[in-house]
Amino acid sequence: MRIVVKVGSNVLTRQDGKPNVTNLSALVDQVAFLRSMGHELILVSSGAVACGRGAITPLRQLDSVEQRQLFSSIGQIRLINLYNSLFGEYGYVVGQVLTQKENFSSRTSYLNQRACMQIMLENGVIPIVNENDTASLTELMFTDNDELSGLIAAMMDADMLVILSNVDGIYDGNPADPESRLIARVEAGEDVSSHVVAAKSGFGRGGMGTKCGIARKLSEEGVTVCIARGDRPNVLVDLVTKPEETPHTVFEPRPEPISNIKRWIAHSGSFAKGVIVVNNNAAKALRSDNAVSLLPIGVTSAEGEWEEGDIVTLRSVSGEVIGVGRASVGSDEVTGMIGMRGGRPVVHYDYLFIE
Repeated sequence: MRIVVKVGSNVLTRQDGKPNVTNLSALVDQVAFLRSMGHELILVSSGAVACGRGAITPLRQLDSVEQRQLFSSIGQIRLINLYNSLFGEYGYVVGQVLTQKENFSSRTSYLNQRACMQIMLENGVIPIVNENDTASLTELMFTDNDELSGLIAAMMDADMLVILSNVDGIYDGNPADPESRLIARVEAGEDVSSHVVAAKSGFGRGGMGTKCGIARKLSEEGVTVCIARGDRPNVLVDLVTKPEETPHTVFEPRPEPISNIKRWIAHSGSFAKGVIVVNNNAAKALRSDNAVSLLPIGVTSAEGEWEEGDIVTLRSVSGEVIGVGRASVGSDEVTGMIGMRGGRPVVHYDYLFIE
């Protein structure tokens, strides 16, 4: 299998901000074991900012952007050196992949990044991925590395995404409550967000709400997603070899995987250049089980400016998001086509993802 493993800051760092070498070493042991079984592994690793925070005391008060840039520039080196040393003991070569959200907004950049990681895997290199915090602006940052791991899993046609957190998975109440029970299995399309407690991890930016959202979207795209406790002994190997004996939450994939380009589109909503509002008949048709493109007759209005090939959001007249797609025509042309019969699709079915 091709497995993407996302490990959070709370798993990789101690409370004082220094690297948790014990947990990191255990993770490397497990990744190396799975590699020896023939599986391909991609590691999406948090921890750079936290590692850097424990290494230096700034000379003056820094704002949040300055802190992130300073600490990540120091911490990423420490983190990748640890990985390089630990994987080297097993004879495995690692490669660093630092990326930004804008690298996923362009199909060309997306495919270039995918080709880079593909050639790494073909040559037995274990990619270690993190956001380039030194260059990312706040408004262009990933929500957290959960979002990044979802994009990587979709981009690389992964069979499984494993999100290692500080809890065993999703509970039907507060995990700290002894009465709460672990939700072991979530079917594709099932919404369990009402059970999620709104809390973030100590060092990271994310929380279980983000993990749940990413897992649900990926399962709809045909990827198995597991959320488990990262410091549980041998958890990664057990999830692959004997999952029925390992506490975790699994989001079951839908049986028919979607194409790679539709996966890209599914995760591109935040890059949308504009909005196309569709009438009720078009909304109903798009949500049906039939392969339906958006035609001009179904469009009621267009907001924003975009060119052919840009990502746009499809919205109903009531304001509900229907999906996202790659526009077949620019915004100027769409404006002149509104309500017309015939003509080429505004968004073709092959480049359309319905939420």
